Amino acid sequence: MDTVLQLTRLGGPVFALNPDLIERAEATPDTVVTLVNGSRYVIRESLEELAELINDYRASIIAAAQTLTDRSRTAPREVASREHNSSAGASVVVLHPGER
Repeated sequence: MDTVLQLTRLGGPVFALNPDLIERAEATPDTVVTLVNGSRYVIRESLEELAELINDYRASIIAAAQTLTDRSRTAPREVASREHNSSAGASVVVLHPGER
């Protein structure tokens, strides 16, 4: 998962930009990105391309968080299963409501 966007300055080199710092972007007709601190960058990517890059970035964060959540939900079951399988002669008894 990338934590930054790879953008191209209009005049040349590629640079990395944290998308969480973007305040706004305008097509004037060049794409101008303004950060929350007032810094401005003119980039080669179109406004539509920038929006897609930001959407992809945010989707990757959500997907990574979901993966971590899924792992944490299954981890206790896997540990309990390993402990159960490694215990010699151990058994599991299912109790139904009202039984003790």
